[in-house]
Amino acid sequence: MASEDEPKSPSEVIDAKIEELSDWRGKTLSRIRRLIKEADPDVVEEIKWRKPSNPLGIPVWSHGGTICTGETYKEKVKLTFPQGPSLEDPAGLFNASLDSDTRRAIDIHEGDEIDEEAFKSLVRDAVTKNES
Repeated sequence: MASEDEPKSPSEVIDAKIEELSDWRGKTLSRIRRLIKEADPDVVEEIKWRKPSNPLGIPVWSHGGTICTGETYKEKVKLTFPQGPSLEDPAGLFNASLDSDTRRAIDIHEGDEIDEEAFKSLVRDAVTKNES
């Protein structure tokens, strides 16, 4: 059932997901992706958890382990950091999964602003934790 036009690499799948969204969620995911790549030029893009209800799967950014995932919902873009509880977050970007011992997340809603430098610092901290 796969056609030649279907995206092949994880980066192409993320491109397709951004294009498919074609609203503020696509723009947000694109911006977050750019910030992750600026913070870590050696980041690896992956796609995980494909299923019939989500054939493009979930974008995952990794370097020595998962940095974060980028899920899109009707009313938010959710960035989940599996090492969130151990990351420095002086800007208070984490606003979801705050009671979890294993992860933290940033829920971005339409119109929300994100502190780009603080976000890139979180990404760099996650890479450092992955490499230690």
